[in-house]
Amino acid sequence: MNENFSHLPVAVAVSGGADSLHALMRLRESGVPAFALHGLFVPPDLLEEAEREGAEASRRRLASLCEKMDVPLHIVDLADDFLRAVIRPFVQSYADGLTPNPCALCNARIKFGLLLDKARALGAGRLATGHYARLLPEEGGEHGPVLLQGADQSKDQSYFLSLVPRENLKAALFPLGEAHKRDVLETLAGQNIVPPQPGESQEVCFIPGDDYRDFLLRAAGALGVALPGPGPMRLADGRRLGDHKGLWRYTEGQRRGLGLGWTEPLHVIAKRGGDNVLLVGPRGEMLTGGCDCDDVNILLPPAFWPETVLVKTRYRERPKAARVSLHAEGPGGPVLRIRFAEPDAAVAPGQIAAIYVPFSEQENAPLRLAAGGVIRTVHSYDSGL
Repeated sequence: MNENFSHLPVAVAVSGGADSLHALMRLRESGVPAFALHGLFVPPDLLEEAEREGAEASRRRLASLCEKMDVPLHIVDLADDFLRAVIRPFVQSYADGLTPNPCALCNARIKFGLLLDKARALGAGRLATGHYARLLPEEGGEHGPVLLQGADQSKDQSYFLSLVPRENLKAALFPLGEAHKRDVLETLAGQNIVPPQPGESQEVCFIPGDDYRDFLLRAAGALGVALPGPGPMRLADGRRLGDHKGLWRYTEGQRRGLGLGWTEPLHVIAKRGGDNVLLVGPRGEMLTGGCDCDDVNILLPPAFWPETVLVKTRYRERPKAARVSLHAEGPGGPVLRIRFAEPDAAVAPGQIAAIYVPFSEQENAPLRLAAGGVIRTVHSYDSGL
């Protein structure tokens, strides 16, 4: 542990799921003074009555578990901040024809932002979470800490941490960095600990049942955000094949649920918010040559990047080779310009691009997260980017 925080307790962000509870248990068993910190994020008026009752019951079970583990539990209300910093941008992005990534935004603005502030106010030196990622503060020197992919490649969550500022990562702790999901579940079962929220984590933790369309309708109405209505589905040559039900209901690369019959399978190629067109076509038309990103977060200065880096533009994909350059011409700050070594498919504006570099020159060295940004512009493969 970083010597600046070694004399202070660790706050562990607990949702009620298996991962955060296991992180808390690991710290307690290793003798680290720790307390549990649970945030109230979703405003109650955005939840159905059954969802509110379920959340309250889950908190009661979490409180009983913490009492059983002899760990203090603090509950902090960040619902108004979460609405402003995560939910409203999430809804507005869909209204603008983008495909946002609220988890990355939440980690940067809430968990390792306002929740970290709450933890410090309660006397903690660091904030631990159940993320599957490795953090090596002692290895980073002036460019630390070093954020590596989690040992469990099937659960690695470093991608979602790519927008967290370096200074905030210095106060982070990831007890599950070397853990594997199967071991987490087995250990909790061996200790007779039943998480209040059993099963796998949801795709978007604040959306009940992962039904983002239902949540968007509910949240947009409460926030006064107008979601776009029906419009044309067109091929690249302009031919109209039918009508879509609202751009916010679709995702780049989507194949199922289009309701179209054609000579070959059709995918969503792009969502054109300007004229409310859903562009569809065969898989080959999804191929892109690169993208530009803003809201750039640099964890390792580009001077230390190799000529070819590895990039993830979606969570569940293998990192792909690319060349990346940093430009200062963006109206909101620097722009990351990414050029893929091979054409890529279904790159979605609004999603996150995470830049990785090998941690060392050894074969099979783990990947280090070097930077992250929000994809704003996608370039065709023959654009000469």
